[in-house]
Amino acid sequence: MDTSKYVPQRKETPTVGRPTLDPEIKKHLDLALSFLEEGKSFVEKNPVQASEKLYKAAEESVKLLALYLGISDVLAQVRQRNRWTVTDLEKAVEAISHKLGDWFMASWDTAWALHVWGFHEAKFDSEAVKIRLPYIEKIVEEAKKIVSGEE
Repeated sequence: MDTSKYVPQRKETPTVGRPTLDPEIKKHLDLALSFLEEGKSFVEKNPVQASEKLYKAAEESVKLLALYLGISDVLAQVRQRNRWTVTDLEKAVEAISHKLGDWFMASWDTAWALHVWGFHEAKFDSEAVKIRLPYIEKIVEEAKKIVSGEE
């Protein structure tokens, strides 16, 4: 994937010459990875909690990509309010999907289903969560690759 159009939010480490992540991006990446692992651990024993943890992994991935890709209109609103709204997340997903492809929005829609139907409504069983897991893994892993320069 061509990332030359991205506006990377990384700093050069003078001693090593390798890029380091902006602390805010790193925070969201660490949360995404942590939520992903927690969610995976709950799939069989507690699909309601698994659903929410997996959704949170996707949400943190959206936030870190919005920061990394410099989606300024959304970030301006977030900074003005000092919090993310569902609308901000949706606008960020639209912009990220425009840059990364339709798979991103499809994966986000899957995360949203986990949030609403798996967590709030508690309608998903372990199998329903399990079949949605690869979509969440892809969001998190691709976000990690992009911000880490591993593409």
